[in-house]
Amino acid sequence: MNYWLVKSEPTVFSWDQFVKAKKACWDGVRSYPGRKNLREMKKGDQVLYYHSMEGLEVVGIAEVTKEAYQDPTTSEDWSAVDLKPVKAFKKTVSLASIKAEKKLQNIYLIRQGRLSVMPLEKSEFELIVKMGG
Repeated sequence: MNYWLVKSEPTVFSWDQFVKAKKACWDGVRSYPGRKNLREMKKGDQVLYYHSMEGLEVVGIAEVTKEAYQDPTTSEDWSAVDLKPVKAFKKTVSLASIKAEKKLQNIYLIRQGRLSVMPLEKSEFELIVKMGG
């Protein structure tokens, strides 16, 4: 199993909207590193859901339900995956608290903040989940 973090602006597609929808096509990623990461996702992989731009916090856990396929929003060579919500965090995990945690200093969220789909090590994923209660 692999572990990931995806980012969404809460004004565009919030965790609450995701839960209400019960699933989502994760499309619209237009960076080569993001596309590579989408293509590496496997069914059952665990995904942290991060509110970007506003909130700046991890709010829950999702799961990959369908592996990479042609992004339906474009005819160009971009990919999408399907995700479903699994569990909301009891308390959100802010970017500030992630930056303050020494064991998380190497995650892409800190090193390459503009990346919208990023891999995590199992230990990083588990620590953030623990921080979220």
